[in-house]
Amino acid sequence: MLTSGIYFKNFKKNKKTNSFQVKKKLLLLFKEKNYILDSLKKNYKDSFSKKIINKYKKYSTFKVIGMGGSTLGTQTIYEFFKDIVKKDFVFIDNLRQKKLNIKNNKSVNLVVSKSGNTIETVVNSNIYIRRKDANIFITENKDNYLLKLANKLKAEIVHHNNYIGGRYSVLSEVGMLPAELMGLDANKFRQLNSLIKNKQFINSLVSGISSTLNYIKNKKYNSIILNYDEKSENLFKWYQQLVSESLGKKSKGIMPIISKMPKDNHSILQLYLSGFKKNFYTFYIVEENKTKKLKSNLLFDEFEFLKKKNFFEIVNSQRIATENIFKNKSIPYRSFYVKKRSEETIGELFCFFTLEVILLSKLLNVNPLDQPEVDLVKKETFKLLNN
Repeated sequence: MLTSGIYFKNFKKNKKTNSFQVKKKLLLLFKEKNYILDSLKKNYKDSFSKKIINKYKKYSTFKVIGMGGSTLGTQTIYEFFKDIVKKDFVFIDNLRQKKLNIKNNKSVNLVVSKSGNTIETVVNSNIYIRRKDANIFITENKDNYLLKLANKLKAEIVHHNNYIGGRYSVLSEVGMLPAELMGLDANKFRQLNSLIKNKQFINSLVSGISSTLNYIKNKKYNSIILNYDEKSENLFKWYQQLVSESLGKKSKGIMPIISKMPKDNHSILQLYLSGFKKNFYTFYIVEENKTKKLKSNLLFDEFEFLKKKNFFEIVNSQRIATENIFKNKSIPYRSFYVKKRSEETIGELFCFFTLEVILLSKLLNVNPLDQPEVDLVKKETFKLLNN
């Protein structure tokens, strides 16, 4: 068990892993003043008020305009709870000219950029903001384009925490304001207070990081996510950015690759099982109690065993079968089994992966907060467009 809501099977322990050093670093991290970790705790003070939530929760359609970490956390939450959220969220997270199919005549634009000068967000704001829409802008309280635009439109302004970058912002106002507008409870997501006291969680985190460091030392750089839950695809896109931008520096890092399962059984699995040995794996599934059963009248004798089986049982059996083969072949893997969809369980996953990446960055001696090469591309783009 990782927590009461998540079953967890860790990487197989190796004698060469040094958990003591990792745990020491983790305990030091908890003692530091860390704005990112503060946002994972229940006492974090959001820069928006309940008044804003009450004002805009009557709307049923929201357009979220932003790039990368400004939208990925919100997309993760919306997708994860899609069956219970009764509002429509449309995400404009790339440069596109495609006309949006907005069902509701009046919607709220939620425009998010920490710097307020993200070029794609500037462009999309000019394309998709309509006069009849209501507007909420989340950006730093500094002189920037979006702040000027928000003031011109007399929009609602929520200040983005200056110390929390986009990829770490999911449990700050960036992700929690939209979550509240979905009808979810922001405080239930923030689980770090209790997780710090959970020995099983801490030991699992430390052991997993120790194993990961050992894989990197042995030139295993590909972290492959075998995702068996279609409502968690954006969770691993969020994770992909978190890992790539935080660790990919000084010729170091991990390459996070997302595999859609069991679909990829029929395309890439052969390589995973018998190809080059540069990978380590994460299995992931969320329990679903209310899934369809197969029509027994269409099943003939050779597939009679599928009678009375529901969709989740079939998918989960494929996951277990694949894990068994990985185990038999001594392929390194860990496994997450989420028992239910709740703010608490997705919050625990956000906390786990955030701590994992920050701690890995310290042990790899890279800065987890910057992305200098991405900034080079931004500067070059501005330079070309200014000519």
